[in-house]
Amino acid sequence: MLFFGRLRDVAGESERLVDLPADIGTVGELRAWLANDDADLGAALQAGGIHVVVDQVLRNGPAVSVRGAREIAFMPPLSGG
Repeated sequence: MLFFGRLRDVAGESERLVDLPADIGTVGELRAWLANDDADLGAALQAGGIHVVVDQVLRNGPAVSVRGAREIAFMPPLSGG
């Protein structure tokens, strides 16, 4: 998993290698699993506007599948002018 922006700060790392448990199949389940391990990270991931990129494709929504994913990235809202 990759964490960008403020999520990297909350996670304390930019990259985390994990083997997801078999019962984690969606983005929503992944967020809950991460929150169980780290409440601050869990809260940050539940914040509005967090983008999820699965295998380099932007895929938002709690029902998005992460089964078989090789890379999952969490990104805060993009801004700029």
